[in-house]
Parts: sequence; C-alpha cells; structure tokens
Amino acid sequence: MTRLDGKVAFITGAARGQGRAHALRLARAGADILALDVCGPVAPTPYPPSTRTELEETKALVSGEGRRIVARVVDVRDFKAMDSLCRDGAAELGGIDVVVANAGINNWNRFWEMSEEQWNTLIDINLTGVWKTLKAAAPIMIEQGRGGSIILVSSVAGLKALPAQAHYVSAKHALVGLTKAAAIELGPHQIRVNSIHPWGVDTPMGHDDTLIDLVARFPTYAASLGAILAEPILASPDTIADAVLWLAGDESRTVTGAQIPLDMGATRV
Repeated sequence: MTRLDGKVAFITGAARGQGRAHALRLARAGADILALDVCGPVAPTPYPPSTRTELEETKALVSGEGRRIVARVVDVRDFKAMDSLCRDGAAELGGIDVVVANAGINNWNRFWEMSEEQWNTLIDINLTGVWKTLKAAAPIMIEQGRGGSIILVSSVAGLKALPAQAHYVSAKHALVGLTKAAAIELGPHQIRVNSIHPWGVDTPMGHDDTLIDLVARFPTYAASLGAILAEPILASPDTIADAVLWLAGDESRTVTGAQIPLDMGATRV
C-alpha cells in the first residue's frame, strides 16, 4: 500500500514542468490522475507554450507508473469544459480526492505600461482559472463525502511584491485569499485547502531571463529580490512535488488554510 492508493488527483497545467512533476509524484504514491493543459499559446510570454505532444508524454509517464490517467486539452478559463472533464473523469476514475491548481502563465511589464489585454488575460488564467478549477471539483468532492485536499500553486509573488509583475503579484496574492476562504467553506466537509509558494523552479517559465534584463535597466528592483539559500538558483520541480505530496496525504491532515513557502528564504529577506 502507498499513501494515496485509491485516490484520484486532478491536476491543471499537467503537460510539463511542475504539473507533470506533481502528476508523476502522486501517481507513484498510488493515485490515478485526472489532468488538463491548454497545450498552446494563450498570451504572449517569453517562453514557449505547452504542446499536445507534451501532454501525451505526461500520459505515457503516468501510465508507465501503473496508474490510470484521463487527460484533455482544456483552457482553465472555459468552465463548461472544466466541469465536463471533472464529471467525466470522476465517473471513470472513481471520484476526485486531491486537486492541484497549477496552471498559470507569466509575463512582464511595468503596470502603467501594460495593456488591458495583458492584465486581464493573466488575471483570467492565474486567478479566475483557479476559482473555476475549484468550482468544478469541489461539488464532486463534497457529494462523494470522503474529504480531500486542495492545493493552490501560488508563488513567492503571493507573499511579497516583485517588480514589473503587478498583474502576477495581484493574482498570486489573491490566491491566498481564495485559499483561506475556501478552507473555511470546505472545512465542514473535511476538505483541506492550502497554498504553496515556490521561488524559481527549473521549468520553461523558470528559465525566462526577462527579470535579469529588467534589473539591469532598473537597478533598484534588485532590492525586492533575493533568497537565503544560494543553491540551487532554480528548484527542481520534484522538490515542489514533495510538498504537494505531503499536502495531498494524511500526514498533513491538521493543516488547512496555510501558506507553505518553498522559496529558499526569499520571503524572509
């Protein structure tokens, strides 16, 4: 027996990076996986979008762990498609016990230089898309009556401000509020809700060098950055997945409404 035997984990943004790492770690712990990714461009970003091929690779890797997986190309802004996936996936796999709201994008600009489209698109994906994820999954979890764990992937930017990211900072801070409100509302159903707050992670998004250029142009921005632990500069997605596994399992059964910094001390300096 492994710690998540008989459980089903719903993961957004699962084609690659952190989402794939979460899917594999939870599958290795015994969970079947319900997954989605948009698999294409949704906004201008300094890194390439995920692809259908990458989502197929995630499916193959999970299957290689001996676990079942249902995966679809879905945009988290499309509630109808999200709701359909959750209901179809829960029927096929046997419910939903864990949710990892991981999907998100990142881009840069000083707030007064952002277009309305840049602001609105990121907020729609990184905040409203998470709300739609919970809105689709929570009724199923409540109806099945066996509790569960919901993990929102926020960021260091959800605990402190970063330059040239007012939209991202606003969305990730708002996830803290959503986490706390959802924890209160889902507590009577024994469903826990927590947020995690990584710093740089070794993913395509993490290799965006825009911040380096911004600090070169605006040196005062450097004062808002930094971490206590110097190495690694970018955390492995597997390290973040370790925390997700802990929050998904019974070892964290007393933890809800919490913010877990996975930030090498970046929010402490």
